[in-house]
This record gives sequence, structure tokens and C-alpha cells, in this order.
Amino acid sequence: MVKTVSKSAISRKRLLDYLERERYLRTAKVRKAMEEVDRENFVRTSDKYLAYDDTPLSIGQGQTISAPHMVAMMLEELNLKKTDILLEIGSGCGYHAAVASQMVSQVTTIERIRYLYELACENLSDFDNISVVNGDGSLGFIENSPYHKIMVTCGAPRVPTPLIDQLEVGGLMVIPVGGRVAQELLTIERTSEGISVSRRPGVAFVPMIGTNAFES
Repeated sequence: MVKTVSKSAISRKRLLDYLERERYLRTAKVRKAMEEVDRENFVRTSDKYLAYDDTPLSIGQGQTISAPHMVAMMLEELNLKKTDILLEIGSGCGYHAAVASQMVSQVTTIERIRYLYELACENLSDFDNISVVNGDGSLGFIENSPYHKIMVTCGAPRVPTPLIDQLEVGGLMVIPVGGRVAQELLTIERTSEGISVSRRPGVAFVPMIGTNAFES
């Protein structure tokens, strides 16, 4: 019996092969996580034909679903483990959290925009290890802290202090920091003596709005 492969599966494999060639994907565990989650289920119906293009797409309310290369890059930087408890700032449509959930024990994801919070809740309803919170991401979510890893999917003017406080010693955070349009992607490790930071220039995320971020 000949097994039929769907067009979306072919498109997804082509995308992941490209991300691997370009070194955005470096480990088998991140590739497997991206294979397990159908990006087409997280984009608008009118954009489904673009789901496996390496590009950000609008999800409404002036927000976007990140380009797949950025998702891969951030997940590789975090070096996620099955025992990790992860905090995500900026749920959007839920795609980033869905992929991350394949590699960790628990995800808490925060979305400030009510429409997108409800969209993420709907899209993530079948994911047992994800909790979606409607709130100010710049404050973090102290109830589930400390976190082994923190993933920020919106650009902040500076690293919010509550996020550092809620990251356990030895934990990692990836966060875009800079202006409202362009930022650097910081990888921050919290140590017993403070924090260490590495920087990757030239990223672009929607701005973080909140108490410890940009004003609306």
C-alpha cells in the first residue's frame, strides 16, 4: 500500500530542510518539535497557503506570528529540556508556545491583548502542558515562578526586572531589546553573581507594551 503524503507535510519538510541548511535548526529535538506542530493551524484561513514560508504573518491587532527561522533560533538558544518550566511573554496565536511545549514539562504563556488571549486559548486547547494567562507580560507571572527558561516574543526597551527576578539561578532567557521596530536578541543567563549576556543584532519584533516596557 502506497502511503500518501499531504502537501502541507511536503511544504513543512521543505521549510525545515531549509532552516537546517541555514543553521537556524541545529538540533534534532528542535526539528522534531517543529515537525510535530502544524503552523497552518495557527494562521488565518486566508494565509494558510503561506504557512510554511519563512516569513512572519499577521494575526490581527497589529501583531504577527514569528517567521519560522526566528522560532527555531530562539528555541535553539534556550536549550530546552524535558524537565524545564518555561515562561513565554507574548502568546500571540499560540504557535511558539505549542512548539516549545513539545520539549518541556510546562509552559505558562502571557498575552495582554484580550482577542489574542482568546485566540491562543482556542488554538492551544488540546495542549495539556500549556497555561495561557491574560495580563501584562512585562510583570512576568510570579505564581508559577521560578522558571528554568523565559522566552520573550516582543521587543522591550530594556530587560524587565521582574523577568530577571523570576528566572532561577542557572536559567536562560531570550529577549529582543531595543527600539519599537528593531532590536538585538539577547540571551541572558542568570548566575549566582548576576547575569551574563550574549547579543545577536538585527531582529525585528512587535513592541512589548506594559508597566516595565513601552507605553501603548
